[in-house]
Amino acid sequence: MSRSVLQPSQQKLAEKLTILNDRGVGMLTRLYNIKKQGQVWKACGDPKAKPSYLIDKNLESAVKFIVRKFPAVETRNNNQQLAQLQKEKSEILKNLALYYFTFVDVMEFKDHVCELLNTIDVCQVFFDITVNFDLTKNYLDLIITYTTLMILLSRIEERKAIIGLYNYAHEMTHGASDREYPRLGQMIVDYENPLKKMMEEFVPHSKSLSDALISLQMVYPRRNLSADQWRNAQLLSLISAPSTMLNPAQSDTMPCEYLSLDAMEKWIIFGFILCHGILNTDATALNLWKLALQSSSCLSLFRDEVFHIHKAAEDLFVNIRGYNKRINDIRECKEAAVSHAGSMHRERRKFLRSALKELATVLSDQPGLLGPKALFVFMALSFARDEIIWLLRHADNMPKKSADDFIDKHIAELIFYMEELRAHVRKYGPVMQRYYVQYLSGFDAVVLNELVQNLSVCPEDESIIMSSFVNTMTSLSVKQVEDGEVFDFRGMRLDWFRLQAYTSVSKASLSLSDHRELGKMMNTIIFHTKMVDSLVEMLVETSDLSIFCFYSRAFEKMFQQCLELPSQSRYSIAFPLLCTHFMSCTHELCPEERHHIGDRSLSLCNMFLDEMAKQARNLITDICTEQCTLSDQLLPKHCAKTISQAVNKKSKKQTGKKGEPEREKPGVESMRKNRLVVTNLDKLHTALSELCFSINYVPNMVVWEHTFTPREYLTSHLEIRFTKSIVGMTMYNQATQEIAKPSELLTSVRAYMTVLQSIENYVQIDITRVFNNVLLQQTQHLDSHGEPTITSLYTNWYLETLLRQVSNGHIAYFPAMKAFVNLPTENELTFNAEEYSDISEMRSLSELLGPYGMKFLSESLMWHISSQVAELKKLVVENVDVLTQMRTSFDKPDQMAALFKRLSSVDSVLKRMTIIGVILSFRSLAQEALRDVLSYHIPFLVSSIEDFKDHIPRETDMKVAMNVYELSSAAGLPCEIDPALVVALSSQKSENISPEEEYKIACLLMVFVAVSLPTLASNVMSQYSPAIEGHCNNIHCLAKAINQIAAALFTIHKGSIEDRLKEFLALASSSLLKIGQETDKTTTRNRESVYLLLDMAYLGDTVDSVPDHYNKSAYHNKASHTNFLVSRHLSMKYHFI
Repeated sequence: MSRSVLQPSQQKLAEKLTILNDRGVGMLTRLYNIKKQGQVWKACGDPKAKPSYLIDKNLESAVKFIVRKFPAVETRNNNQQLAQLQKEKSEILKNLALYYFTFVDVMEFKDHVCELLNTIDVCQVFFDITVNFDLTKNYLDLIITYTTLMILLSRIEERKAIIGLYNYAHEMTHGASDREYPRLGQMIVDYENPLKKMMEEFVPHSKSLSDALISLQMVYPRRNLSADQWRNAQLLSLISAPSTMLNPAQSDTMPCEYLSLDAMEKWIIFGFILCHGILNTDATALNLWKLALQSSSCLSLFRDEVFHIHKAAEDLFVNIRGYNKRINDIRECKEAAVSHAGSMHRERRKFLRSALKELATVLSDQPGLLGPKALFVFMALSFARDEIIWLLRHADNMPKKSADDFIDKHIAELIFYMEELRAHVRKYGPVMQRYYVQYLSGFDAVVLNELVQNLSVCPEDESIIMSSFVNTMTSLSVKQVEDGEVFDFRGMRLDWFRLQAYTSVSKASLSLSDHRELGKMMNTIIFHTKMVDSLVEMLVETSDLSIFCFYSRAFEKMFQQCLELPSQSRYSIAFPLLCTHFMSCTHELCPEERHHIGDRSLSLCNMFLDEMAKQARNLITDICTEQCTLSDQLLPKHCAKTISQAVNKKSKKQTGKKGEPEREKPGVESMRKNRLVVTNLDKLHTALSELCFSINYVPNMVVWEHTFTPREYLTSHLEIRFTKSIVGMTMYNQATQEIAKPSELLTSVRAYMTVLQSIENYVQIDITRVFNNVLLQQTQHLDSHGEPTITSLYTNWYLETLLRQVSNGHIAYFPAMKAFVNLPTENELTFNAEEYSDISEMRSLSELLGPYGMKFLSESLMWHISSQVAELKKLVVENVDVLTQMRTSFDKPDQMAALFKRLSSVDSVLKRMTIIGVILSFRSLAQEALRDVLSYHIPFLVSSIEDFKDHIPRETDMKVAMNVYELSSAAGLPCEIDPALVVALSSQKSENISPEEEYKIACLLMVFVAVSLPTLASNVMSQYSPAIEGHCNNIHCLAKAINQIAAALFTIHKGSIEDRLKEFLALASSSLLKIGQETDKTTTRNRESVYLLLDMAYLGDTVDSVPDHYNKSAYHNKASHTNFLVSRHLSMKYHFI
């Protein structure tokens, strides 16, 4: 290539460097994904990634043959070896084309790079990172990209198999090899040892490359200082010099201040390997090389692909004569890196944590400082990013010595402050725009104009470009920012890049090397323009941590360490925020991986937020457990011992053993003798506040066009845990049928809710929504997950345990106490019925279950009643003829006695009616408790419902009345007709029986009960007790059963409730009068107690014709009962006659 032919201004060096660097990154991405098993990328981690032709056992011998003979394959003479590939040739062409042409693209990229490097050498381009920054940086980046690409290519194990298979299939299909194959095959062979080949290749480029690298002599050592040196210089501190706080941060090398240390180390190490001759002749180059070798043990090639620098450099230099001294240098540097690099970088991270914290705190208080001190922000981000990436790659490839230096449990704090600075830049972008628009127009334009005017020589093209710079900056105004105008200085920056290329070649009319001040000023201006229109790009350039996507195991380990350390848990939000970076590592030349990396970012973000919410939930649960324990100490049952001790002390009685420790009273835990004493509850609250700070840090975050809301994760977990805790606190044991008392459960639930309400002090969540969702579900039979609720558990327990024991005669209902009470039996029950059924417990049950839950309880009770009524109807059908005769013969004692003897299952009828009465008595307790609870919570609504019920006109349609009754019943109000019972009995209507027949059975049922009552007198347990206002065998519940069943049945069958009850009284009184004439003491032992049943039924029925002067207290002796019953019987007899 002749120099005279080349016109430097026409070589478009800037454009070529820009395009090739971008394309090189794209090619690296494609090769990386081929290396990570074909088209399913590292981010996805799918093991089924290799092309099938590389793992098919039938084709294994053919593939090995092609690899062994690569790049020459004699297809004609080896048909036996390759015959198996004949059938697959079309599929091979189709499936391996993407891989093959990626390698072809790499070869073409190599050709273009070599051509450009030759052009640069011919043009004798001047490189200095402090002057023509963009040109030098892009030149060095291109060399490193090219080197990395060839190293990565050599690491693809299947490259020969893929290329050879594709070419064989191409030759079998088209009769000739692919036209690119000879050159491609030769390139693969030549670059088996890529660095060795490139060392030979770069001999002509050594001058340009070494000049560019040596220009780092002022930049790299200044960036590679120890933490103590940073600390002494008070680096990144805004408050170290308060008087200069408002002064803009200035530097002659603005873009070099935030240049990546990682990138510079790759330039130096790879660059001096390629032009190693300069190390023997230039002390500056040697010092740079050694300093870089001492800083790291390995370099990042691309993503998680690393390069172990000391071993590779030693292997390359060992075969070069006269390089013993360099090999010794490498070994010394390796020892220094292993011994000191870890601790040096650890101290840097420690310094950066405090420096970034100070910077973020000051800027959050005074965001206006983002204008003058923007350089500090991007320097801080770049420094921190370099240290994190260094730790990440070394922790994954760390030497065995000093392993502790590669484990940083405080890394989350550093990442968090990076994210906080990034958030400040995004939030206060307009503040920075206003500042730098004024800076560009009011200062930069003036200074640049003076520099241009003072140029001794300025060709026309350069003059036009310079003038356009000045005009562009002069035209800027703050009003553009206020109006929301979108700025775009990309054209200006590209023009400056072009101008660097024009003025950096040899024999340029305007040489940038002679006008360094112009270069430095323009570099500063370019930084200022980026502060106006490219803040997001600057954040990606200085603080992108998308590399974590490819170190997922280390990423997750860091997160777990963060959660385990209470002092670091407040920074755990940094990890899900890092997932927002991942998509920035994708490239348009490899769109296939975009989906996999996106999925990876979503899954990691979801996992982190879920784990944070779980951790917070566990802490909250522990606090709730502690509070429930404290609340339990205040339960009335625990005061008995204290009262006993007080009474005994007053009476001077000695109880208990001497030296027995006195029981601590509730509240002792709040007494602190020393404020340094920390209880377990204190630790839990501290840990919770730290973690909740993290959850509450951002309202939401966007990851790959998906929005995540951290608080919703916590809300969801709290709902699930609250649901499980409520059910768990019932302590229901199905085997032993044990369950917590409702009052104790209510106390625990309230303590739990109090703790949950306090969470609103830490996190902005709607805890009321949690309560509504959970507690409303607990009022249903099953929750949203299909699990049993406290409603179903308590309903089941009261029906299957308490009421079943009542039926078995172990428990009795005491109306005077409004509770069920255990009866003395041989086998004592495991629970005390009174502790589960008294008014306070029923109110607690109503509080827990609410109206919906109590309605479910009522419906379950009614279902049991309906099953009993169904059995009663069967008994009626069996005795229908006898009962029909008895219904009309109640005034004929002899005939009634004869008919009564023909009745069957009399005891069964009374027992089932008693069971119904017991169930209805229990329901009345539940309804009364519900009414009390609702009257406390919603008194005005309850009073309105009660008023509505009490003023239903007599002529109101029954359907309307039933709707009112249903409303009233839901509020716990007693109704003349029980709507729930009506609904339950209505479902029993049989299609085979006519309505008239059903009505007749209902009437006869009342007859059956009435004529069976006298048999109760012979029962020993039928003795009436005035103290409990009832009978021990619960027959006093018959009255409620008779009234409620009659009202429900005759409402369903549209009969007269009053007439049917009068009929019942007539039959019952007639039957009871008969036992008054009996002389057998066994038969009549408790007749006085049975007489009271008629009184109870009469006073409790819906017929309101009873005189007010009749009172139960008047009938506690036999004579009064007999007189009352006789008079009532005669009046009824006269009425029916």
